Amino acid sequence: MRKTLLESRMRRPFTDPPPAPDDAAVAELAAAVTTAARRRLGRSLSIREIDAGSCNGCELEINALNNAFYDLERFGLHFVASPRHADVLMVTGPVTKNMHEALLRTWNATPAPKWVVAVGDCAVDGGLFADSYACIGSVEAAIPVDLRIRGCPPTPTQLLQGLLALLDKSAGR
Repeated sequence: MRKTLLESRMRRPFTDPPPAPDDAAVAELAAAVTTAARRRLGRSLSIREIDAGSCNGCELEINALNNAFYDLERFGLHFVASPRHADVLMVTGPVTKNMHEALLRTWNATPAPKWVVAVGDCAVDGGLFADSYACIGSVEAAIPVDLRIRGCPPTPTQLLQGLLALLDKSAGR
């Protein structure tokens, strides 16, 4: 046991190196999203995340948007707890039969203008769970979808690019 402890203190951990930070690209992308939101809505963009039955991989990436590296709050983008305050519904996972009614109620509670973003392969087309007896399928089978962001899971940068594309599309550009 002592030998194992001593060896573990002498070796470096077996982990992958972190990705190289690209602060300038992330800052530029987030600033573009903020500018587009203010131009389209006259205020910052409010996001409500909904888990319709996912494995939580996409939620981890969405939550990463709030960490110190991406820090969406500094650009005026923020997550809200109530759909009544949201502009965008980010829905993850295939829509399960148990979550179908909750998703419909959330969509109905969100005031117009509202956009729905299907985040991840499961939300876009059902993914691995498409033929499951417990799922009704993709998000589009339950509510209208304005943007689909593929990936298993998509990265936070892809999520920012998707939000920018959504705002540009809705502004008619």
